[in-house]
Amino acid sequence: MSNILGGKTIIVTGSGGGVGQHIAEEAARQGANVIVNDIGKDSDGYSMAQQVTEKINSTGGEAIASQDDISDWSAAEKLIESAMDNFGHLDGIVNNAGILRDRIFHKMSEEEWDQSINVNLKGCFNTARIAAPIFKEQETGVFVHMTSTSGLVGNLGQANYCAGKMGVAGLSRAIAIDMQRFNVRSNCIAPFAMTPMLMAGVPRETEEQKARWKILEKQSPEKIAPLVCALLSDSAIDITGQIFGARANEVFLFSQPRPIRTGHIGHDGGITTEAVIDRILPAFKPSMYSLERTTDVFSWEPI
Repeated sequence: MSNILGGKTIIVTGSGGGVGQHIAEEAARQGANVIVNDIGKDSDGYSMAQQVTEKINSTGGEAIASQDDISDWSAAEKLIESAMDNFGHLDGIVNNAGILRDRIFHKMSEEEWDQSINVNLKGCFNTARIAAPIFKEQETGVFVHMTSTSGLVGNLGQANYCAGKMGVAGLSRAIAIDMQRFNVRSNCIAPFAMTPMLMAGVPRETEEQKARWKILEKQSPEKIAPLVCALLSDSAIDITGQIFGARANEVFLFSQPRPIRTGHIGHDGGITTEAVIDRILPAFKPSMYSLERTTDVFSWEPI
């Protein structure tokens, strides 16, 4: 056991398996008290959160299980209360819980949209907003939210997921700005990891698909946890409002939207629709972004 997070109490949502489980286990190994939150159950109906909790406690860590649904405000309140009731304080939240409801946009249902947004974005708001007064009062606290390159870059058939994960990046930035004066930090990570949620949607039929699968297998979920725990630690006390990425043994720092070109029309009557069409748009075109997807931008194999 290490002590990088010694004495801290950390909630990890969606930690009954995959990336979240490894984050919870690494946080415990680094000395944190961990609330393992997940609504999932295994094929025998046993709580996945409880299984991870038992594993952490059996190896000398300190963890409790929560099956509260963070997409519901009242349930999210119970999650925060459980941390305070069991450990007396709360120091960090990892908003990792997420779901996929993939569908090409022109066939996406309202239900598929709502289900995705409620977990991927509203769930992050619920836990962060409920914990915010606690962090404000104690003048310390840290959020780590999981965004995705599906939102930051783009992906096919994921309008709901893309919108939610892009929203998470905006939410994190807003929290960082609003709560900076209370020494509360908020950062995002876009994780690359082959988890059960993602593996089910990856075809392995053609030779090309099989080759792609071998590349994806390198992106093991335990590789995300070190960056998360580093951001939770006091060593990152001056880092907030940032967007990171983690893939195998690589860590990325993402750019954030800023103006890259400017155009003005200060003569011939000033700006008009015709002037924008004739002058501004042609001048901007060389700097415009193409419709790339994540695999186009991250074109090299994981290291």
